[in-house]
Amino acid sequence: MKRPIASLLMILAIGLLGWSGLGCQASASASAEPEPKVSKGKQTVLGLYVTAAEAYEKWKADPDGVKILDVRTPEEFMFVGHPAMAWNIPFMLQTYEWDAAKGKLPMVPNPEFLDRVRGTFKPTDTILIMCRSGGRSAHAVDVVAEAGFKKAYSVIDGMEGDVVDDPESVFQGKRMMNGWKNSGLPWTYSLDAERMALPKTSVAPPKTDAPPADKGK
Repeated sequence: MKRPIASLLMILAIGLLGWSGLGCQASASASAEPEPKVSKGKQTVLGLYVTAAEAYEKWKADPDGVKILDVRTPEEFMFVGHPAMAWNIPFMLQTYEWDAAKGKLPMVPNPEFLDRVRGTFKPTDTILIMCRSGGRSAHAVDVVAEAGFKKAYSVIDGMEGDVVDDPESVFQGKRMMNGWKNSGLPWTYSLDAERMALPKTSVAPPKTDAPPADKGK
């Protein structure tokens, strides 16, 4: 009878070790940081993503080696606010001619975007690219990646974050979810001309038949 009991004890010991190993794996899996869920419109060819909160921590850990590039328009950069350490090189430029079909003032690509990026950063730099909510930044990453910048991350929630989808909320339809501003991160309205690599190309104002303003007034 001794041998069957010894065998049974050995089987139980092996089983316990197996369960212990599985528990360790599950614990390691649970402790690992989940990958950010990135919608199709925010995906990039490099597949490098951070949230606004992660971008700030990444910059704080290496402020000399990590660059934050804000690709919104100068109007957004000025009037909505921006991270104080961010560079502004607009990926798109705002026009001022109303598009009745789309019901908005459309934007046009900035033809000088890539030249300005090349003149500001090195291909070896780690660049965290942000826009309003992760759409333009994804396109900007694809453009700089093709030009040889391989450490370009897209900030998937941008400066203003995602739209609230809750009919019961007073913020329904507003960009009040996540993003740099809604994550309690530091930002400013103050401008630093040295950090604004703006295009020389200007967007033409809309045509008007109104008479010129009286210069004497």
